[in-house]
Amino acid sequence: MLSSSNLLNMTLPKGSLRRIHHISLKVSDMRVSRHFYGGILGLHELTGDALPEPIRKLIEAEKIAIFYVPDGSLLNLFWEPDLPLNNTESHHGFTHAEISNHLAFEINSQLFEQAIEVLRANQIKFDYGIDGPTGQAIYCYDPDRLLIEIRHDYLQPPKPTYLT
Repeated sequence: MLSSSNLLNMTLPKGSLRRIHHISLKVSDMRVSRHFYGGILGLHELTGDALPEPIRKLIEAEKIAIFYVPDGSLLNLFWEPDLPLNNTESHHGFTHAEISNHLAFEINSQLFEQAIEVLRANQIKFDYGIDGPTGQAIYCYDPDRLLIEIRHDYLQPPKPTYLT
């Protein structure tokens, strides 16, 4: 177990971890969650013969769903019917504790207002995040009360120097 008393000097070189490969979430209602991520947020759900047979069978049984995110990462949903929902209510001014555990999606700046309209049309409550010098964000909850951030950046963030 890693602790401050046994830190090793062996580390991966900076930049070795290239990107997030996937994020896995437990969901209490697969149908509603698939509609939220695939229908409302517009992520592409992976189905069909391109998937290995054991995965296909789990998808057909609605035990899992896999969505492709345009940056190449995957969002995996796992059905857990007895999942306790987070006990939070959407309100203006999210607390640090609420914002620290969330899933953030980046959207093209030209589509940001459209995302707001889609949430409104689907009667999904949302709040505006910080409108800072680099970008703007909105927050809402998914069907299992996981905080979702949809943000756009005005400027491209600088590439870390260790990647140049």
